[in-house]
Amino acid sequence: MTVMESNEKKKPSPEEIAISQLDKLLPVDDYEEVISENGKKVTKKGIYLLPNLFTTAALFAGFYAVIAGMQGRFEAAAIAIFVAMILDIADGRVARMMNAQSKFGAEYDSLSDMVSFGLSPALAMFCWALAPLGKVGWVCSFIYVAGAALRLARFNTQPESTDKRFFIGLASPAAAALLAAVMWVCSDLGLVGDELPMWISIMVAILTVAAGVLMVSNLRYPSFKGINFSGRVPFVAILAVIAIFAVVGIDPPKVILLLITLYTLSGFVISLKKS
Repeated sequence: MTVMESNEKKKPSPEEIAISQLDKLLPVDDYEEVISENGKKVTKKGIYLLPNLFTTAALFAGFYAVIAGMQGRFEAAAIAIFVAMILDIADGRVARMMNAQSKFGAEYDSLSDMVSFGLSPALAMFCWALAPLGKVGWVCSFIYVAGAALRLARFNTQPESTDKRFFIGLASPAAAALLAAVMWVCSDLGLVGDELPMWISIMVAILTVAAGVLMVSNLRYPSFKGINFSGRVPFVAILAVIAIFAVVGIDPPKVILLLITLYTLSGFVISLKKS
């Protein structure tokens, strides 16, 4: 092989040159992550697309809830929070089913949760019922936001040996669902704006603070992570799912409020049994 032939083989193609030039023009570096593979440290480039698409959609739903709440469309804000909750559950399930879990996805999911289940419910509740309370109202909203931030930070730093069947403290999506369900029911009843009695604002303030405290409590809540969505189940399971959808469809806001209230109270029952 001559020197000329060797140089010709090493010469990059026009496509490779174009890609190289494009990479230099892009303001974002390619993401790299060090993982353990067969006992060895391996560097992987890029991110998993599908799970992060679900996370982005959840983030958008949470952001939309903020906008809707600021515009006084509280029913839309509540529904958007529930949509974010469904998408948040889906992204984790999809990542585990695809074996596409990553540090990037975990951090992105946590930041999305802070917006969708920390800031969104607090701002929506403030615009709906807490603003008439003045400083007390925004302090109550901040307590909830701080509780959500602390809850997520504690969850991200829990040891691997933690029992995966239970959450320690009320999960931020459940806390957001509790506030959103109350707001949705009251909006459905026409309790918005100037028609909102002061006693409701006071009760909402207490509930908002309680939700923030429950997130950083030591109460144990079922995580439902043991449910296998990719495996086979008895035929009656799909009938049960259909029945649940039918019951929720009768009166979505009230039924969802009942379900999330029962779930919130279950933490006290489980913790009492364990003590």
